[in-house]
Amino acid sequence: MILVADSGSTKTEWKTITDGKPQESLFSGGINPYFLPVDDICLLLKKEVAVLAGHHFDKIYFYGTGCNSEAKNDVVRQAISRFCNADEVLIGTDLLGAARSLCQDEPGIACIMGTGSNSCYYDGKEIAANVSPLGYILGDEGGGAVIGRKLISAVLKKQVPKNIIDLFFDTYKISPAEILEKVYMKPFPNRFLGQFARFISANIHIRELQDIVINSFDEFIIRNILQYPESSALPVHFTGSISYYFKAFLEKLLNKHDLRLGKVTLSPMADLISYHITKLDPVK
Repeated sequence: MILVADSGSTKTEWKTITDGKPQESLFSGGINPYFLPVDDICLLLKKEVAVLAGHHFDKIYFYGTGCNSEAKNDVVRQAISRFCNADEVLIGTDLLGAARSLCQDEPGIACIMGTGSNSCYYDGKEIAANVSPLGYILGDEGGGAVIGRKLISAVLKKQVPKNIIDLFFDTYKISPAEILEKVYMKPFPNRFLGQFARFISANIHIRELQDIVINSFDEFIIRNILQYPESSALPVHFTGSISYYFKAFLEKLLNKHDLRLGKVTLSPMADLISYHITKLDPVK
């Protein structure tokens, strides 16, 4: 039996494979070792996926945001090892998980567009090139947190029509002061900002909200995808809620830059499970 986990900024999906067959998914909050120490991860696991506690797995594959160095990987590995038993715990980036899911063993450009964003050139075996995403303050173009940040900024600075501003505050029942407190003083401001992408999705017929999405996607393409010379010849794949729900805008912008859209999935898990079943033969 193996356990596969895919962790983004907001949530983690857990799925076991028993006798070569995937089981029902479990969900917990996002696990990022840059923000959560070992003890906090252990508490989260015990609270949100308690059913896995004490189980023995032949292998555990954890793909997560922030798992980009041996020191950070070891934080996650220690927490998981305390929580359940495994012969081997393998930690990789969420980007590697996305690339394996989207490309399997074929070369391609693999992108994540969820709360954050990321991209890489995957050569069919490993990540061969990666433009650093830099997080939602310096980068993460096209991600939900950046789209939400752009919306909040436009609303508070009155850069959108009054009817949009009124609709926003009527929808969320929050004051400007409360927004600033949550962004600058509370934990996980990226998750807070990311939630406002739903407002844009629900009101996407409004031109000014379309412009926020279009500008964010264009920035992502120019500052990330076009940095890979291979992008001109390979399909550009996406996984994550932002790319999934705003696919039509994404496709138009890729066409504008003479790029070819490949797969677009809401979550990488289904195809990631297929990858592990077919490539790593985890049947036990």
